[in-house]
Amino acid sequence: MTVTSTMQETQKGAGQKEPFLLRTARSPREAFLQRLLLGMIEFTGNRLALIGAAIVFLLIMVAIFAPLIAPYNPNAQSLSDALQAPSASHWFGTDEYGRDIFSRVVYGSRITLYIVSLVTVTVAPIGLAIGSVSGYFGGAVDLVVMRVTDLFLSFPSLILTLAFVAVLGPGLNQAVFAIALTGWPQIARLARAEALTIRNTDYVAAARLQGASNTRIIFNEIIPMCLPSVVIRITLNMASIILTAAGLGFLGLGAQPPAPEWGAMTSTGRQYMLDSWWVVTYPGLAIMVVSLAFNLFGDGLRDVLDPRSK
Repeated sequence: MTVTSTMQETQKGAGQKEPFLLRTARSPREAFLQRLLLGMIEFTGNRLALIGAAIVFLLIMVAIFAPLIAPYNPNAQSLSDALQAPSASHWFGTDEYGRDIFSRVVYGSRITLYIVSLVTVTVAPIGLAIGSVSGYFGGAVDLVVMRVTDLFLSFPSLILTLAFVAVLGPGLNQAVFAIALTGWPQIARLARAEALTIRNTDYVAAARLQGASNTRIIFNEIIPMCLPSVVIRITLNMASIILTAAGLGFLGLGAQPPAPEWGAMTSTGRQYMLDSWWVVTYPGLAIMVVSLAFNLFGDGLRDVLDPRSK
């Protein structure tokens, strides 16, 4: 009886699958998914990261439902109501043209989210592809690519962005393009450092033995292993993207009037700062809170996705 029951238990145990999070990863994609799932579990225990994630989620919801949240048209002028202090009818007061500041801040979240999203989806693939190719091939390819990258990194990002905007001209899309042109080198550097290590792993060696092409190895083996670090870097860079976009708007090189962009609102409100503090305060607070939220969110992702941070 004992031998029979033992064999039955052994057969039953052999038929059961090992939990996904506990078994050894069989591919770079599986390793990435394991790290991602474990990171999500650990992320819920980080209060500051949860606060940052909640604010980012709130920003997205406000941007989506702006027409339902804003009580007024953000561009509707009423000179008789100019520079009114915060009240029940105008929660954040009004600006020099009588426009409701709360409505303009709400609609400004759409512009901020548009800039962050477009820059991210542009910069991340470009930087990841360039860095992965450079790190995988090495040699002359790596030398040329990294020297071009160093050329971009040798200038302060804001100064280089201003130079590109000066060439392209003021405007929201031009600002997004200029920020993207200065944002990819950091991602490329990071992806290249990861690729230099990954190209010598057993995953890549096994792929070569199976006859996989260099393109397939880069997309199936190198890039999936670089993704966690790149996601962390992109998230942390979002605060810098917001501040750069606000700086361009403050200088009149970003979104043009009457667009309710937070940096432009801060710029026009500074001349009324002493007598009408609310005109400049609330857009400035919006920039600060959202930038801080992305930093907290990025720090939380780094803690759970990057083993070297532990």
